[in-house]
Amino acid sequence: MMKIILDSQAFNYQKYGGVSRYYTEIFSILSKKDNLEIITPWFYTRNIYYKESVLYNKTQKQNTFFLELLSKLGISIRKKSKKLNYSRTINRLNSKDTFDVFVPTYYDPYFLNLINGKPFVLTVYDMIHELFPEYFSDADELKKNKLLLIEKAAKIIAVSQNTKKDILTLYPHIDESKIEVIYHGTSIKVNENTEADLPENYILYVGSRSDYKNFKFLADSIKVLLKNNPNLFLVCAGGGKFDKEEIEFIKSLDLEKQILQLDFKEHELGYFYKKAKCFVFPSLYEGFGIPVLESMACECPVVLGNHSSFPEVAGNAGVYFDVNSKDDLRNKIQSLLENEAMRIEFSLKGIEQIKRFTWENAAQQCLDLYKKSVQIN
Repeated sequence: MMKIILDSQAFNYQKYGGVSRYYTEIFSILSKKDNLEIITPWFYTRNIYYKESVLYNKTQKQNTFFLELLSKLGISIRKKSKKLNYSRTINRLNSKDTFDVFVPTYYDPYFLNLINGKPFVLTVYDMIHELFPEYFSDADELKKNKLLLIEKAAKIIAVSQNTKKDILTLYPHIDESKIEVIYHGTSIKVNENTEADLPENYILYVGSRSDYKNFKFLADSIKVLLKNNPNLFLVCAGGGKFDKEEIEFIKSLDLEKQILQLDFKEHELGYFYKKAKCFVFPSLYEGFGIPVLESMACECPVVLGNHSSFPEVAGNAGVYFDVNSKDDLRNKIQSLLENEAMRIEFSLKGIEQIKRFTWENAAQQCLDLYKKSVQIN
């Protein structure tokens, strides 16, 4: 019986998000395999993916009831639950009940002196903090911790060939043979019964709008398209309500009525993609880019930059633009808006491309790598 401990780092911070989605999908599949025990020795998480998965155990459900009751009484539980999660994991590492592999879900090296020579397998999602440190207040500390773990990991999973290349370019002393590329999958579905109040005619943007995500670049690029067609909208799904700076920016474009922020429940997101004229991912850099898969799976044409991991993920199903040219981005979007045949063509290409990416394949590849890490240790 092989035993794998999965730590709680990503689940301490994310209610939703690509990292916690990745681990939930992979370990939900692995938990059903024979001769394999998945251990999640945490007290509590508010993560939606985990709480809807087979990993969510009876004790955690009871703890959730207790902690969320405290939260309703106005008692803050976030720091308390994070501390409890670390404590439970450390206690499990210190127990006599042994394990085979430790899997950290982010870059805190708290566990290094506790695993007693056992291997750990690190996933590197991107090298964004190294390449764009100006966008992150914690970049220096995170880079230091991440490099330490990259150096000490028995094996490293890179989520794309581009991420592997970035690791080796930035840290050429790392042994290339211990890095393996394992792509993400997607499990998104289109729920046709969704009652979201969506416009008839819209361009879709999904998720965080932080600096390197390039949201303002997109909005500025398509302002002419929006002004020329009052019935066309830019829908920003998720990412939180517009902040004061974003509101002022949108006002400066005179597009308050056509740039909308809408929240969604997890089962509704597929419908947002399905009904959009196209999905635009203008980000300057992504280690992988799960929304690209989501959009293709929902038969929505994808417009994205021809850089970082995007060509790997989208292949010939992507409508690529020059990331330095607002005119090029606008023209590519306009072509899709005005040409239904082109939209159908790229939707069909997306359906074919998505077949390359499944969580089942990813889970098996991860398990094979975990087994290798034990053998080499």
